[in-house]
Amino acid sequence: MRRAQATGHGENESPGQTEGEREGPRLSIEVPARDTGWTGRSGHPPRALGSLSLTPRGLGAEGAPLPAERWEVVSGQWEVLAPRPGLGGTRGGRAGRGGATWGGASSLQPCGRRAPARAQLFPPLPPLPPHPPPPPPPPPPPPATLNMEPPDARAGARRVPRLLVLALLLGAHRGAKAEVRLSVPPLVEVMRGEPVTLDCTPLGAHDHFVLEWFLADRSGVRHRLASAELHGTELQDKVHDSRGRSPPYQLDSRGRLVLAEAQVGDERDYVCLVRAGAAGTAEATARLNVFAKPEATEVSPNRGTLSVMEDFAQEIATCNSRNGNPAPQITWYRNGQRLEVPMEVNSEGYMTSRTVREASGLLSLTSTLYLRLHKADRDASFHCSVHYRLPTGRHGRLDSPSFHLTLHYPTEHVQFWLGSPSTTAGWVREGDSVQLFCRGDGSPNPEYTFFRLQDKQEDVLKTNLEGNLTLEGVQRSQSGTYGCRVEDYDAAEDAELSKTLELHVAYLDPLELSTGEELSLPLGNSTAVNCSVRGLPTPALRWTKDSVPLGDSPTLSLRSVTFDSTGTYTCEASMPTVPVLSRTRSFKLLVQGPPELRAEETQPKAEGGWREGGEVRLTCYARGYPEPKLSWSQLGGSLAEPAPGGQGWVSSSLTLKVTSALSRDGVSCEASNPYGNDRHVFHFGTVAPQTSQAGVAVMAVAVSVGLLLFIVAAFYCMRRKGQPGCCRRGEKGSPPPGEPELSHSGSERPEQTGLLVRGASGGARHGSRGFGDEC
Repeated sequence: MRRAQATGHGENESPGQTEGEREGPRLSIEVPARDTGWTGRSGHPPRALGSLSLTPRGLGAEGAPLPAERWEVVSGQWEVLAPRPGLGGTRGGRAGRGGATWGGASSLQPCGRRAPARAQLFPPLPPLPPHPPPPPPPPPPPPATLNMEPPDARAGARRVPRLLVLALLLGAHRGAKAEVRLSVPPLVEVMRGEPVTLDCTPLGAHDHFVLEWFLADRSGVRHRLASAELHGTELQDKVHDSRGRSPPYQLDSRGRLVLAEAQVGDERDYVCLVRAGAAGTAEATARLNVFAKPEATEVSPNRGTLSVMEDFAQEIATCNSRNGNPAPQITWYRNGQRLEVPMEVNSEGYMTSRTVREASGLLSLTSTLYLRLHKADRDASFHCSVHYRLPTGRHGRLDSPSFHLTLHYPTEHVQFWLGSPSTTAGWVREGDSVQLFCRGDGSPNPEYTFFRLQDKQEDVLKTNLEGNLTLEGVQRSQSGTYGCRVEDYDAAEDAELSKTLELHVAYLDPLELSTGEELSLPLGNSTAVNCSVRGLPTPALRWTKDSVPLGDSPTLSLRSVTFDSTGTYTCEASMPTVPVLSRTRSFKLLVQGPPELRAEETQPKAEGGWREGGEVRLTCYARGYPEPKLSWSQLGGSLAEPAPGGQGWVSSSLTLKVTSALSRDGVSCEASNPYGNDRHVFHFGTVAPQTSQAGVAVMAVAVSVGLLLFIVAAFYCMRRKGQPGCCRRGEKGSPPPGEPELSHSGSERPEQTGLLVRGASGGARHGSRGFGDEC
């Protein structure tokens, strides 16, 4: 008999793993010798022998029966394949001698076909504690067909399923359970240049295990990068092959794979494999994605002239996005609106894209836009945007600068107008420089021809590409019809390429008056003055006197003139349609007649009238033509001068002191000219006499002296109190003998003489023998 083996594999095992690398328990099955000719993956395909359903009780998840198994023959071996276990995560285990590993629902698969996930075979589970009844399982799928073709008759083949079932049931003994589980993130995202750590953590308590990191290339071949072995609490790591990476791979203290600076070339599948001895083997894969933000978006527009008359899509611009990862997307916009253009070539519009991988591994994308253009695109703004991806599902956008296209399109309409300094009615002033402008809506600018129509004949004035015509110092003779024609040979036959306009030159000749610059009229007379003018358009006339409007008639009527009629009269001609064009002409009216006089005087300061010696100012005003002369009856009058306020008045002033004589005679002012004179007399009424200031002063001095003498006499009397005869009149005694008698003049008072004598003789000596009137 031939020994066949049923082997179990971890669910994350790569299809590129060789037979010698497969780990896990194996189940030996005795096969009759006549079956040794069976073939596996090489050779002719096995023949279907029938359906097989395995329902061993107590071996399913939570005690549920196992569904049908699918089997295949691999190099003469029996192999059990199954989907991921229903318990989740990675399960694995190694059976003891003669045991097999089970997990979840499984099925048999014919030779030469591999299931996407491998079943894991476990030894029989120990007795489970009592459970509440599980929910009813879903109906089992129809049993798979066992496709096996032995070289001999079918009879031998019918024994094989029974032997396989018996061997698997015997190998699934109690006491074996899953021990190794891994925590590995299935997807890791990082920006280029940033450090990244790939985690692989065995779950549960393990005294010893070996952890290995593999790099799976695009063909599925694994390359061992690093390994770590746990002895007790110490983890010994080693990097085996960095595959030329700089900086090299590293393992941290927990066995995690560390990439110091993520590069685009690091975008691979990294497999973590853990062997825990009798506890089993498990592996898991982490996918590393490296993102790189592209450089600033560049756009290269078509700088040529694109024709809108083409009936196919033309190249508009090329948009470039360099050094990004993964490859970005490029969209196009016109006037801020996204252009929905396909990738397939057509006549209306499409775009092409090309992606290039740079030496650094980064991706550069180039997109070219093609559109069929129309005249409406002449002012359109175009730009492109690059949309790129970032970790955690984020997105970014980079816009290019906007640009415009230079288009070639025929002329459809022509505009012809008169530039400044024209008025709204189309008039220009004679002597000004006038500009005519002509514009067609074609591109590029066509050639413009300017002409003047005279007697229905075109007189060509100028041809240029600017569309401007200047008439220097235009004259009234240049009024007429002017035209502009666009020379565009691509324009449609029904396009109107010529326009005309009327040029009106406004002029205004100097004004003419029926009188000269001065007009003299006798007082009370009347006259009329005419104002005439020639101009186009017809001007309007208006008369004013000293800026005060008098009327809008060309004739000015002056009736019964007075001195108030004297002044400057102006005739003004203007054009409402040409506000900047106007002329004026003036004359001065002089009214002849005798003077007209009026007088003014200052009022007295004192109440009741003027006083003798008061100052007064007298003023006389006079007007007439010829200008009157002013004279005064007193000297000191000022010369005549124009009075404030004008209107032909002149004035003269006189300042003097009021006296009784002036009050009696008055002061006269006289105005005179060849036509007569006028006179005014100023009167002051009663003049009060002036108080003498000198007499008052003398009286004040006399009173002061008398008061002083009285005080002296009173003081003297007080000193003489108590002496007989003091201050009283008594009899005169005879002078003592021997004393001479003093003589005095007739003008001297006896009392004064007595005082002098007393003082000289020493009144103390004589005692009471003095004069009888001592005081």
